[in-house]
Amino acid sequence: MVTLSQKPIYWHRELPPLDAEPIGDYSVEVTSAHVPGTISHRDELWDRCYEDLMANAAKRLEQEIRRLGGDYAHVFAESVDSRRNDALNEAWLHGTIGFVVYRAAKKSR
Repeated sequence: MVTLSQKPIYWHRELPPLDAEPIGDYSVEVTSAHVPGTISHRDELWDRCYEDLMANAAKRLEQEIRRLGGDYAHVFAESVDSRRNDALNEAWLHGTIGFVVYRAAKKSR
């Protein structure tokens, strides 16, 4: 069982506990909330969408950790691009997150 001092998600250069056992590598796709597709306040909208995208990614990763019977995830890749629906004048971010799921070592379970 993971202790409260151990976080479930490790991003890029952060490493999970050394005694964690890899289960496999996976990927998830996530999206941000849709925002008006306007040119004004573009940087602010990007920042808001990126923050929402990363929050959604963390939720999805936690779901996948549980679904796969793991204790931790190590994110090793992320790809983010913008999407747009001109008919609705909306824009949003789409991301693909590559990660490895780990199980806590048996002695610490």
